[in-house]
Amino acid sequence: MEFSLAGLWLAIIGFFLLYYVVSDGFGLGVGILCLFPGKNEDRKAMMESVGYIWHTNQTWLVVVGGMLFGAFPLFYSILFSALYIPAVLMLVGLIFRGIALDFHEHSRSKRLWARMFGAGSLVAGMAQGLLLGGLLSGIHVRDGHFAGGVWDWANPLSFLVCLGVVAGYVLLGCNYLVLKTEGDLQKRVFGYARFLFTVTLVLSSVVLLWINMRYSYAAGKWTFLPDAFYRVLAASLTALAFFMLFRSLRGTREAAPFFWNAVTVVFSFVTLSISVYPYMIPHVVSPITVHQAAASSGTLAFMLVVTGILIPVMVFYTTYTHRVFRGKVKA
Repeated sequence: MEFSLAGLWLAIIGFFLLYYVVSDGFGLGVGILCLFPGKNEDRKAMMESVGYIWHTNQTWLVVVGGMLFGAFPLFYSILFSALYIPAVLMLVGLIFRGIALDFHEHSRSKRLWARMFGAGSLVAGMAQGLLLGGLLSGIHVRDGHFAGGVWDWANPLSFLVCLGVVAGYVLLGCNYLVLKTEGDLQKRVFGYARFLFTVTLVLSSVVLLWINMRYSYAAGKWTFLPDAFYRVLAASLTALAFFMLFRSLRGTREAAPFFWNAVTVVFSFVTLSISVYPYMIPHVVSPITVHQAAASSGTLAFMLVVTGILIPVMVFYTTYTHRVFRGKVKA
């Protein structure tokens, strides 16, 4: 029962993490786009497109953190012991982003605060990439405690993942703005999206290849059933999603690029997760499995009841917020 509960909680946390990555990812991407050359009116429209929903989307990051703390306390303690520098940078970036967004609305120096909004978004996006990269590059654990160095996360794989995450966020932001804007701004972000599609595809492919070369258990899943079946299926669906995104970026339907972009994020995440499963903390020598990282079955069951009560309320509020502020913004 404990293993099934641990697996269920891994799926639940993965779902809400994906929801955060897509929903706040486009917000971070829009923020980073504020650093690109352009008119103040365009930056104002871009910030308004996320100004009413960013705080709601960001809430899911707190939810994921709380779930990890309760359901996988060993993973939580090791992760933030090893990666506390990127974690602190992420919090600083997110806080600064929120401050800049509020000051932009009431300040006379709107260009300055738009740039600050972009800088905060860039720092947060890069830090999230370094968190993921630091995890994927492996965390050395001994006797249930982090046994590595403070700068272990600063390695080539982490920096490559960081670039991929930032490019992916900006691509999401571009496709969101295609949906939310019109005129010259829409045409410009369409052009950015076509370029960023190639960058994101290349970086994602290199990271996946690197993971397979780094960990023997990841490479072995291509040859042994039933792992090979799930691996090939996930990789095929990811490739199909990227192809559909490519087609949508050459079409005229405004909603299609964002939809297929979100689908590529989901299937890329699934493909990457299958590569390292059942390990929650990958490492060449001392990986930690999902079962080892999980809390007791009683804790997991209690959390399941509480989550079943609270999460539907949050989902309803988030859905309502997005519905209220749907539609175009004017430059």
